[in-house]
Amino acid sequence: MPTFSAYDGTELAYHEKGDGEPLLCVPGGPMRASAYLGDLGGLTAHRRLILLDLRGTGDSAVPDDPATYRCDRLVDDVEALREHLGLDQVDLLGHSASGNIATLYAARHPKRVRTLVLVAPATHSLGLTVTDRDHRDAASLRAGEPWYPAAEAALDKLAAGAGFAEVADDLAPLAYGRWDAAVQAHRAASASEKNAEAAAVFYGDGAFGPAATRAALTELAAPVLVLAGEWDGGPNPAHAEELAGFFPHGVRQVQPRAGHFPWLDDPEWFVRRVAGFLAQD
Repeated sequence: MPTFSAYDGTELAYHEKGDGEPLLCVPGGPMRASAYLGDLGGLTAHRRLILLDLRGTGDSAVPDDPATYRCDRLVDDVEALREHLGLDQVDLLGHSASGNIATLYAARHPKRVRTLVLVAPATHSLGLTVTDRDHRDAASLRAGEPWYPAAEAALDKLAAGAGFAEVADDLAPLAYGRWDAAVQAHRAASASEKNAEAAAVFYGDGAFGPAATRAALTELAAPVLVLAGEWDGGPNPAHAEELAGFFPHGVRQVQPRAGHFPWLDDPEWFVRRVAGFLAQD
C-alpha cells in the first residue's frame, strides 16, 4: 500500500487497481474510505485507478489538526498526491461529496486538470441547493418498490425534524437503482468506512465561496463530465445539467435506472460512458 506525505506531514494512503493511464479517484461520504468505490464497475479494464483515502479514513493517518478535514483544506491533499505521482496533469474523478473537492481543485489548479469526471456530485461548492422537494420527486419514481412506503414515511419524519440517523435505514434503498443482497452489503459497509468526526467538519463554515469558484472555473480548459443517476435526488438530472453549465466544456450524462452509486446499478453502461469520455483527449 503506497503512502505519501501531505502538506502538513500527515501520512496519506492510496490504493492502485488496474492498468493504463492513472485516474485519480476521490471518495465521497463525506469522509468515507475509498474501499466503497471498488473497481468502479470494471473501469480498471481501461484505467489504473488511484484511490485516495482521505485523511482520517481508510489507511490514511489521522491529522493533528481536525480543522484540516474541511472540504477546501482537502484540496491540498489532492495536489500533494499529484506531485507525489509526478504528474503534470491529472484525470480526476470525484463522487458525491467529493464532487466538491474535485470542483474546488479544478478552480484552484485549472492547468493541472486534463479531464474531470463528477459522478453524482454534491453541489455546495457552486452554491446549488438540493431541496426536500427534489428528494421527494426522485423518491416518487420508485413508488412501485416494496420498500417505498417506509422510505416515504422516513422522508415525512425527516421533514418534521427527525435526525437523519433515525431514518437512514429506511431511506437507504433510494440511493441505489436496485436493492439486492450485494447492494445491501455495500450500504452496510458504510458505517465502518466513514469517519463521523471528520464528516462533521467537512462542510464547516468558510469551506465554500461559490461566486469565486464559478469565476475561477471560467479558466478551466479541460472537458468535464457530470454523470447523474436518473433516480438520484441529489443531484437529480436537472441539477446535473445546471452544474455542467458552470464549466466551459461541461457535458451531462444521465444513467437510466441508476441511483447515487451508478457503477453498481449498471456497470457496463457506466464504464462505457466514463471510459469513452476519458479516451476523447
